[in-house]
Amino acid sequence: MKRLVFRLAAIATIGAALSVTTESFLTLTNLLNVLRQASLTFLIASGLTFTVLTAGLDLSVGANVGLSACLAGTVMQSTGSVALGAATGLVFGAGIGILNGLMVTLLRLPPFIATYGMLWTLNGVTYWFMGGDTIHGFPAGFRALGSGYWLGVPVPIYLMAALLFAGVVFTRYTTHGHEVFAIGANREAARLSGVPIRARLNLVYVLSGAMAGLAAIVYLARLNSAEADIGEPLTLPAIAAVLIGGTSLFGGVGSLLGTLIGALTLTLVVNGMNLLAIDASWQPLVTGVIVILAVWIDVMTRRRAEATI
Repeated sequence: MKRLVFRLAAIATIGAALSVTTESFLTLTNLLNVLRQASLTFLIASGLTFTVLTAGLDLSVGANVGLSACLAGTVMQSTGSVALGAATGLVFGAGIGILNGLMVTLLRLPPFIATYGMLWTLNGVTYWFMGGDTIHGFPAGFRALGSGYWLGVPVPIYLMAALLFAGVVFTRYTTHGHEVFAIGANREAARLSGVPIRARLNLVYVLSGAMAGLAAIVYLARLNSAEADIGEPLTLPAIAAVLIGGTSLFGGVGSLLGTLIGALTLTLVVNGMNLLAIDASWQPLVTGVIVILAVWIDVMTRRRAEATI
């Protein structure tokens, strides 16, 4: 709880500073744009959060989004069916999650190595599959999923709220969710307590892949096009959102609400730099500094906790 309060205070401080330095920050249009951009990052980072809670990682989420979006767009245009195209993206994304989970549980590869290898594999397949082409021009009804409004609020924000609610219920009020935290906190103790380690690890990687597939559909609708490099810039912001939100790389500590706060923090920083007309080349540097600070705080907090035991 203290971590969440600290991060909410950081968001409030950033917002207050931007409201003073630029008049356009507090406009309804800009605030809704911030929430929409944060929601797109959250869609990917939400599934990634589950893997990090188990002291794992999924570096393939961005590449998964890219190939899932390209496959969904291809099916959508070739068949004329939005439902079939969307189902293709979701199923493929979840399928990649299954492969990642099996590499971690059956082959016993470190999550970093397994998903890093999957990243390169998916990137290679995506570039081969697309062959330099771009898919564009989807039905207006489908595009509304990424760029439409309902009651004056962007549709992706509703998706973010629904996923946040479902994720909170899963992590706080289900046995499976509690077991995910237990694995991250102490895997051996969880095993001795009867937690099915392999099954739960497979589950979190499937969830990460499925969320990447869902994000692929929303990004496809938002951009109204798909090309081979669509997913390349998405992995690092998603990881940054998870870490800034307080989910520990050591596992066992974190929440989806924290990940949402992390996504909002990143989006606010980028939005503020754009409003202040700061050169975009500075954005990766600032993001990197924020991530380093977040991880440093995590390490120092863990050391202090260990010192008191």
